[in-house]
Amino acid sequence: MSMEEQHNATTAGLQEGIALFKKSDWKNALDVFLRVRTHSDVEKKEFMYYIGLCYAKLKHYEEAVPYLEKFISESHESTRVYQCRMTLAYVYIMSRNAKMAEYELTILLNNGFESAQLYATMAYAAWCQSAFPRAIEWYEKALSVDADNLTALNGLGFILADSGKDARRGIRFCKKAVEKAPNNPVYLDSLGWAYFMDGRIPDAKKYLYKALSKAPDSPEIKTHISIVENKKE
Repeated sequence: MSMEEQHNATTAGLQEGIALFKKSDWKNALDVFLRVRTHSDVEKKEFMYYIGLCYAKLKHYEEAVPYLEKFISESHESTRVYQCRMTLAYVYIMSRNAKMAEYELTILLNNGFESAQLYATMAYAAWCQSAFPRAIEWYEKALSVDADNLTALNGLGFILADSGKDARRGIRFCKKAVEKAPNNPVYLDSLGWAYFMDGRIPDAKKYLYKALSKAPDSPEIKTHISIVENKKE
């Protein structure tokens, strides 16, 4: 196969993989990206980017890390580096390595990036480390950038209630998230739990059971319901 034919085959494979990726067909996209042979450094970086994202989307976190890290170390495309660091932070959180997630996010902050998503992810990383005051600060910062950010509304409301800091204020934030996404089981669960922490058992049951109807296999929702059911009104 000539150099031109090799290049054309690589380009065709890349285009096929990207088309599948855009359709959210992560598995077949990954199969294409892994099958195609690359030659130039530019092509290799392009494949690294998509392979890392595909592995992350498929929840193959251990496989995603080296591709994302290598792309970050070799690329100068700020938008893609931002996306890969955010994805890497998410991967670390899901792998229960909140410190590494915080490390990646701090690099983005130090490089001047700012977004409600970034602040909310920092908050979640802090929450995973039981650093509740710091988590509250980050969620509040996220809401200062985007007052309607659902992740931040739900996260802040849950922490305020769950930590016992201010359950009634927590209810207000959780309620706003539920009003904007009434069928989201995570938000329904948070609101139900916030009501429970405020001593409002009937309201807690109402939202927790609604959450369970949307996510019947959720262990967290089941745990919350069990706790609430064993609490005397």
